[in-house]
This record gives sequence, structure tokens and C-alpha cells, in this order.
Amino acid sequence: MYAIVAIAGQQFKVEKGKKIIVHQLHSNVGDEVTFEKVLLTDNEGKISVGNPYVKDAAVTAQVISHLRGDKIKVFKKKRRKGYQVLNGHRQYFTELQIEEIIETGFVKKAPKAKKAEEPRPVEKEAAEHKAIVKEKPEKPAKPAPRKKTEPKAEEEKAKPAAKKTTKKETKGKAKPAARKTAAKSKPTAKKEYKAKKK
Repeated sequence: MYAIVAIAGQQFKVEKGKKIIVHQLHSNVGDEVTFEKVLLTDNEGKISVGNPYVKDAAVTAQVISHLRGDKIKVFKKKRRKGYQVLNGHRQYFTELQIEEIIETGFVKKAPKAKKAEEPRPVEKEAAEHKAIVKEKPEKPAKPAPRKKTEPKAEEEKAKPAAKKTTKKETKGKAKPAARKTAAKSKPTAKKEYKAKKK
């Protein structure tokens, strides 16, 4: 008997007593894990296919160990740019041993119900809220600062008047006009050479 199960986003063909390696599961070594996403079961020729999963079917397995895969090297390069990066990666895996394939009759364990909290009276809440929030004492108002007009007037009198800067005018000195670049004439050497040749 075998089954095809979806575990951590991948599909595996499992048989009782065999070991498989899957992507890391967050469970301790020795824990029993149940997988309910059974896609297909085959019991000696009697095949039942799920839509998408087989109803009331499950696979139980035991966590044997957590391990890591071989190192994969990721090399990136852009030619003529001076860019190259080498990174390494080792994937985490979990080794499982299949204990049982339940074809029909699997019942999900109901999650533990949370204890309902008793409603608290409004008076208690108000009293607790007052105890938690402390009233801030009012700060005394600060008197407005007095304006000091007299010392500033004295300081202004003590400072000498600032000198006014004026631009010096240049009399009679005119700036020379910028030279215009004349269009380059073709060299006359060729003409002279032709004249001599004749």
C-alpha cells in the first residue's frame, strides 16, 4: 500500500516503514506528525483519488532528525563591469519515518477550546482605570519676561556706525572688446605646390 501526500509544498510517494527527507518542519525530534493532504491512496490495486484530497485519509510519521543539504554555490557576474558575487546556501531538511497510512476513518483532533472570560463589572473597570491613569499636577504659570529697552539703546550708541561700501568707478578705462575668432582659412601650401609643378 502506498499514498501520495503533500508535505511542505511538495508531493511525496510514501509507504509504511520507509524514510523520506522533506523541507524543514518545525517539530522536535521524536514527535509524531500527521499529514492530512493525501492526494491518492493505492491499497493493492484499489485506487482512490482525491478531489483535491482523499476524504478521511491521513499519513502519520515520526521525526527522526533535522539535517542540512549539500552546499549550493550561487555565482553572479556582469562582464566588463567588474561585478561578481559568490554566495553559498545550505538548505535545512527534516528526515521522517512513515508509521501508518490511514485510508479511511481519520478524525481530526478538535483544537482545545479557550476558557471564556467572565464579563467584568463596569464599576471595577472604572476603578482600575483611575488607578492606572495618574493625574498630572498642574504646572504653575511662568511670569512673562520683562522687556529691556534701555540697555539696547545704550549698546547701539556705543557701536560705531558701519562704513558704507561703494563701488569704485573706473573713469576713462574701457574694457577691450573680446576678439572674435575668424573662420579658419584653408592652407595655401597645396596651391603653391601645384603652381610650382606646372
